[in-house]
Amino acid sequence: MNQAASAVLSPSGAAVRRPGRTLALAMLMVVGTVNFVDRQILSVLVEPIRADLHLSDTQIGLLTGLSFGLFYAAMGVPAAMLADRVHRVRLVAVAALIYSFFTGASGFAANFWQLALARFGVGVGEAGGTAPSLSILADYYPPAQRPAVIGLFTVNGPMGVFVGASLGGWAAGQFGWRGAFLAVGALGALAALVLAVVVREPKRGGLDPTPTRAPSADAGRLGPTVRLFLSRPTLRLLLVASGLSAFISYGMLNWIPAYLMRVQHMPLAEVARWFGPAAGLCMGLGIWGGGALVNWAGQRSVKAYAYVPGLAVLITGPTLALAVMASSWQASLALMLVPMIGCTMFTAPVLALVQNLSPVASRATATALVLLAFNIVGLGGGPLAIGMLSDALAAAHVVDPLRVALISIAPVAVLAALGYLAVSRVVVRDTADVLRESLA
Repeated sequence: MNQAASAVLSPSGAAVRRPGRTLALAMLMVVGTVNFVDRQILSVLVEPIRADLHLSDTQIGLLTGLSFGLFYAAMGVPAAMLADRVHRVRLVAVAALIYSFFTGASGFAANFWQLALARFGVGVGEAGGTAPSLSILADYYPPAQRPAVIGLFTVNGPMGVFVGASLGGWAAGQFGWRGAFLAVGALGALAALVLAVVVREPKRGGLDPTPTRAPSADAGRLGPTVRLFLSRPTLRLLLVASGLSAFISYGMLNWIPAYLMRVQHMPLAEVARWFGPAAGLCMGLGIWGGGALVNWAGQRSVKAYAYVPGLAVLITGPTLALAVMASSWQASLALMLVPMIGCTMFTAPVLALVQNLSPVASRATATALVLLAFNIVGLGGGPLAIGMLSDALAAAHVVDPLRVALISIAPVAVLAALGYLAVSRVVVRDTADVLRESLA
C-alpha cells in the first residue's frame, strides 16, 4: 500500500483511546441485534403467518423485502442527515422505540395490508439505526481499527438471525406467532431506554487526520455529499457491487427458513433449535471475518477492501446451489454453512471503506447512500425476486419452485465479484486523494 493510503488508515490519532468506547460498541451491538430480530422474525414465522393470513410467495416477498426496504431506504438518508446535525445516541434510541412499537403492532395484523403497514413502520424506525451508529463508532475508534470494529458491530445481523430464529420459534410455539411479535417489540423498547441512559455522544472527527482548513459550509448537506460521493469512482462502484451482494444475502436470509420448512419439511421447533444457531454463527463469522481479514490485509494493500468481499461472494453462488439441492434438511443445513459465511463478508469492508473515504461532517449521510443500495437492490429486490419467481414456477407446475428460485440467484454472485474487481482498480488512488484533501 502506498504511503498516502497508509496514512489515511493509520493517522496519528490511532493511539488515542476514547473513554467508554467499549460500552458504546456493546450497547450499539445490542440495539442493532434487536433491529435485526425485528426483521428476521417475520421470515422465521413465514409459514404459520402464510397459512393464517392466506398469503402468496409474492406477498411474502413484499413483506420481508420491498415493503420494509422501500421505507427503510427512503427514511435512511433523512435520518442520516439528521444524525450529522443532532445528538446521535438519542436519535438511535428514539428510532429503536419506533421500530419496536411497530414490531409489536405486527402481532395484531389480520390481513396482508395491515401487516404491510406495520412493516412500513418498522422500516421507518430502523432507518435511524445503522448509519448513525456507524458514525458514532467512527468517532470512538480511529481509521486503522474501523474495519475490525465495524465487523464486530455488524455481527448484530447474525446475532439478530440467531435470536430471531431461536426466540421467535420458541415464542411462536408457546404463544403463537402474534405473541412472538409482542415479545420482540418489548425487548427492543427496553434496549432503547438503556442505550439512551448509558452511552455518551463522542466528539465528531477527533480521531481523523486533522485538516488545516475549516470544514466547508456544505459539509453534512445532501446535495454536496451526493456530488462528492459520486465523484469518487470507488464509492460509485461500491453502490453496484454491494447492492448485488446484498441481493444475494437478503434473498438467502429471508427465504432459507421457508425453504427448509416447506421443501425439506423441517419442523418449526427444529428451525429454532438448529437454523438459528447455525445461521447466527456462520453469518457472524462472515461479517467479523470480513472485517478482520481487511484489518490484517489492508496494512499491506488497500485493495484488500475489494478482494476480500469479491472472493467471498464468488464462493457463495455455487455453494448455495449445492446446499439447496441436498436431499434432506440436515444435509441442506450442513451445506448451507459455507454460503451463509460467504454472503455476509462484504458488509464490514464496504462500510469501513465508506467511513474512511467520507468527510467527517457528512459521514452518516454518506453511509446512508451506500445503504440505499443495500436496501433497494438487496433487501427490496432479493426477497421479492425470489418470491415472484417461486410463484411463477409454481404456476408453470415446476417441482419445488422455491428451490429452483433460490438456485437462480447464484449467477448474481459473478456480477458482484466483477464489481469488486473494478473497485480494486481505483481504491488506491481515491484513498490517497482523501488524505491530500484532508491536509490541504
